[in-house]
Amino acid sequence: MALDPSQRRRLRHALSDAFVDTLLEPEDIARRIKGVDAALLERLFFEEVAPVCHGNLLSPAPAVWTAFDEAWLEEAIERRLARQRSSALRRWHERCLIAWLRWRYADTWRAIAGAL
Repeated sequence: MALDPSQRRRLRHALSDAFVDTLLEPEDIARRIKGVDAALLERLFFEEVAPVCHGNLLSPAPAVWTAFDEAWLEEAIERRLARQRSSALRRWHERCLIAWLRWRYADTWRAIAGAL
């Protein structure tokens, strides 16, 4: 399923809510992303959103409590993807990071996917 830029932006923003420092129910996120292929959502979650947003939850005093700024999120993801395209070493580093993110946030993703 090909996404137009506005759909991709909307999905990324919804998925980023998993990384804010407030209790959000998986159903809240799932309600915003329903109707999209689960495999595509999983790829967006782990390969685009999590690498940019996961640091918020690792901080002792997270900076983002309610929602990531949509424009900042898009810029950060696109910048990261561009760096990845330009460097084999960066791609290797990203694969390692994504493997760790898949392990670290597996329960989070399962909860969201289960609510779809």
